[in-house]
Parts: sequence; C-alpha cells; structure tokens
Amino acid sequence: MRVLVAGDRGYIGAILVPFLRAAGHEVDGLDLGLYEGCDLGPVEDIGARPPHDIRDTRAEQVTGYDAVICLAALSNDPLGHLNRAATYSVNLDGTLHLARTAKQAGVGRFLFASSCSLYGAAGSAAVAEDADLFPVTPYGEAKVMAERELSLLAGDAFSPTYLRNATAYGASPRLRLDIVVNNLTAVAMTTGQVRLQSDGSPWRPLVHVEDISRAFLAALEAPRELVHDQAFNVGRGEDNVQIRDVAELVRGAVPGSKLSFADGAGPDLRNYRVDFSKLNETFPGLNLGWCVRDGIDELVGAYTEHGMTYDDFTSSRFVRLRRIRELLSAGLLDDMLRRQAPGFVPAPGADTAHEAS
Repeated sequence: MRVLVAGDRGYIGAILVPFLRAAGHEVDGLDLGLYEGCDLGPVEDIGARPPHDIRDTRAEQVTGYDAVICLAALSNDPLGHLNRAATYSVNLDGTLHLARTAKQAGVGRFLFASSCSLYGAAGSAAVAEDADLFPVTPYGEAKVMAERELSLLAGDAFSPTYLRNATAYGASPRLRLDIVVNNLTAVAMTTGQVRLQSDGSPWRPLVHVEDISRAFLAALEAPRELVHDQAFNVGRGEDNVQIRDVAELVRGAVPGSKLSFADGAGPDLRNYRVDFSKLNETFPGLNLGWCVRDGIDELVGAYTEHGMTYDDFTSSRFVRLRRIRELLSAGLLDDMLRRQAPGFVPAPGADTAHEAS
C-alpha cells in the first residue's frame, strides 16, 4: 500500500515508518519538524523536505495514497494545558482538516492515533471501547471530539479507524522523557532517584511503542469491514499497572536507585484501567510482545549506550513541553504553534522542571 504518515518524525513515527516499510509498504511523511535533532541515536533517513503543518494540507499532497495515518498532535497532557486553543487547533481542527482533505482526494483509509486518555477518570474498573468517556485534560477532550467528528465522515469511500493507544513507553530514536516509564527510568539512571510526581496510586495502561506500530500495521492491512469506523484500545491487559508498581520495576532495574516522592505528590485525576479484549478478538494473531519490565531493560540499555546524562534529562531535548516553550521564547512559533522561521536548532534548555504524563 502507499501510506502517508502525518507526524512521521515524532516519537512513534520514528518506529512506525521503518516498521511499515519492513512489511513491504511504501511510506511517505508529513511533519512540522518541531523536534528535529532531538534524538537518541540515528533516525532513519527519510529525505529532505520542507516542514508541513497538517492544518494547511492540500488535496494534491494526499492524492494517490491508499491510507493516511494521523500521528500528528500536541503529544501529552502537560503540553495540552500550555494553550487550550492551540491544542484544539492542532489536535482537533488539524486532524479533521487532514481527514476531510484526504477524503476529498479519494484516500480510502484513515487511521487516527487516538488515546486511552479519553477515559480520563474512569477509575479502577477496566473500561472497553463502549464505555462513557471522562477526559480530564484538553488533550483528552480533543481526542474525544476528533473521533466523533471523524465518524461523521465515514462512508462507502472513506473508512476511519481509531486506535486508542495506552500510555506509550520504550526506546525510540526520537525519544521522549515526558511519559512515565521513560521518565522514571531516566531520572533513576541520572540521579539515583525513582521520583514520583503523584502518590503512585493511579492506574495507567501502558504499551510499548513497537506494539503500537504492530497494531497500526494490523489495522492497515485488515479487511475494511473489520475496522471501518471502529475504535480499538491498544495495549495488553497485563500492563494495566499502578504507577508505584512501575517505580518498583525501575528501582529493580537500576542498581542503587531509591524511591522518592516530589513535594506535594498526591493522587492524579488521570486514573483508569482499560479492557483490550476487542483488539485481541479482532486480531487473534497480533501477539503484542512487550511487557513493562522488558521495556525498562531496553531503556536502561539505550540510555547507557548513548550516554544519557543529567544535563540531557534536564534539557529541552527530550521533553515536548520544554521544547515548545523554547521555540516560543525564541520567536520561532506563534501562540497557535505555527512556525515563524525556518531555523529550528535544538538546544538544551535552562528550565529544570520536569513534566511527565
């Protein structure tokens, strides 16, 4: 298939694109390029091309593709809080503009990277795709609204699918440290502390970035009637875990590290478990292969191989919110996060606060 991946130069895209190519698909990408150079190791060479904002997509840019995969978004809850209007502009309006343009251009399939964040405050009972939605952040709200509006576009010639990813983790060339497993592992290795921002009680479903890619490939290659206008929770039931359990796994994987709590650490409103039965029943041969313990070991190996330091951890290089603030301060983005200049050079930030989702 000819596949266009919007957001191909992000954390998931850096894994998904080579994964799809290895399966025999022809893959191109569109990306705003905000995180160019914010890497841990080499990123696959996908050729030079100008940055692209999905809010500006034209029909000729998506014509001729069999499918569009939309990963492009402001990527977590803390970043979504930075500017609510910008979050809606990119994650909702941008997604819908891309989808409508793809439909106009005759693209038959549209795979949307949604999120289990739309369950928000569902509590400790595992929720399936038909559960009521309780988003507690602009990021989660935008995902809910995008799914509903995409469903209105569904028809004989346009088939959207919504992959509600659990909280991602795992090594990627375009690394993020603002997600909980990656963050806890990095802080343990660079400070000796497994430092929790909450009291550790919230439930969170987790999924390795490679397993996210495996689920996208399965949905892409599935018969249309199997996935048409359908939502799928992406993850494994075994990886519904409480944050304190992740912390204990990290402590065991990083010798000498100790558990600690940030000042004022308390319960987190984002508290939910997820039922993944529909994914398993629809794709019985999918076999998502990563568990959290193995993912932590992978991260320890990657951080060690590439010499992760405390300066790296506290810089803008691997934290999306910090990077965006840096670009805003430099005048390279406007308030709605549109690019204002061509030169995007990553640089360590002076901000030492750490935002993890």
